[in-house]
Amino acid sequence: QVQLVESGGGLVQAGGSLRLSCAASGRTLYSVNMGWFRQAPGKEREFVAAISWSGGSTDYADSVKGRFTISRDNAKNTVFLQMNALKPEDTAVYYCAASTEVVLSRYAYRYWGQGTQVTVSS
Repeated sequence: QVQLVESGGGLVQAGGSLRLSCAASGRTLYSVNMGWFRQAPGKEREFVAAISWSGGSTDYADSVKGRFTISRDNAKNTVFLQMNALKPEDTAVYYCAASTEVVLSRYAYRYWGQGTQVTVSS
């Protein structure tokens, strides 16, 4: 079982920035596609961003494109989500996830972290 632990969430004012981190044990992120998802109260979990194992391919939800950046450091077994120009609508629990699928996907994720809360105030 892949172990994923998110960190970096918190309270920030609208327009501010946060960087989320997702750390995995050992070398579990190497050759594994990674994604970020979020879930607001009363809403379904939604896709935010994904990155291929090499970091050469990325995918973003339209709602965050141009504001969020996903990256990874395989040497440190860590995936990041840099969030800029945050809006109150970004408030949610953010989860990182790992997929062993060959093709970068918005849906096929097998392993999940426990989530980190991001709250954006007006």
